[in-house]
Amino acid sequence: MKWTNDRSQNVDDRRGSGGGGGLLVGGGLGTLIIAAIIFFLGGDPSAILSSGMNSAPQTEQRDLTPDELKVRDFVSMVTAETEKTWGRVFQDNGMQYRPPKVVMFEAVTQSGCGTAQAAMGPFYCPADQTVYMDMSFFRELQQRFGAKVTEFSVAYVLAHEIGHHVQTLLGTTQKVDQLRRSGRYSEAEMNRVSVATELQADFYAGLWARQTQNRENILEPGDIESAISAAEAVGDDNIQSRSQGYVNQEGFTHGSSAQRKEWFMKGYNTGDIRQGDTFNTLLK
Repeated sequence: MKWTNDRSQNVDDRRGSGGGGGLLVGGGLGTLIIAAIIFFLGGDPSAILSSGMNSAPQTEQRDLTPDELKVRDFVSMVTAETEKTWGRVFQDNGMQYRPPKVVMFEAVTQSGCGTAQAAMGPFYCPADQTVYMDMSFFRELQQRFGAKVTEFSVAYVLAHEIGHHVQTLLGTTQKVDQLRRSGRYSEAEMNRVSVATELQADFYAGLWARQTQNRENILEPGDIESAISAAEAVGDDNIQSRSQGYVNQEGFTHGSSAQRKEWFMKGYNTGDIRQGDTFNTLLK
């Protein structure tokens, strides 16, 4: 992925600042990793964040390494490109874009949805309109779930999470939350709504890649393939097969590997926000 000269002022790097003494999701590390993948790229993780918590260990203050500083610079650059792209998309549709904050952390930090823990993986919190990212998650993505992780893989994940922010700005997140709170729908029905929500965020990530490529020419050979690899790795069928040895489609909450690839590529190939209505397509 080619770097640009743009940098965002909306990135808060909490790594190396010390902390801990907060709360962690209960359970062993294996359980946490599975929970992380299930909620990876998720919308509102407040339920799992607020349940079964134990005290977290303290972490010491330290200086960031040169590699960590480079990662911060990269995340700041990608965040800036999401701000420029979505600012233009919203403007073209008669709206004003309000960018989210992006928090980089290690081990544990506080979020508007509860305590954020590294094993949760990257997520978006609608309550404070912030994306939370612990970069160590990408090692798990590659080592445990077979994704090819590159700089553009990280960019795709961040773009997906910011896709959830776009849903919040457009009112989609609130409508889904109303459906969930109404109690009128079964777990299986709400799972289908969740899949539509996640696939739309994949579509938005693809749309971002297309429009940013058109503006800045950021893509290098293999970039789109690495994004697809990450999307397929966190498909529900891949996760279920690896974690429990079989696939249960009624338990899907994020979409299959094929669906995640399909909707990311639809966003990338069209670059048109009007083509991303996953709800009418999937919930008929």
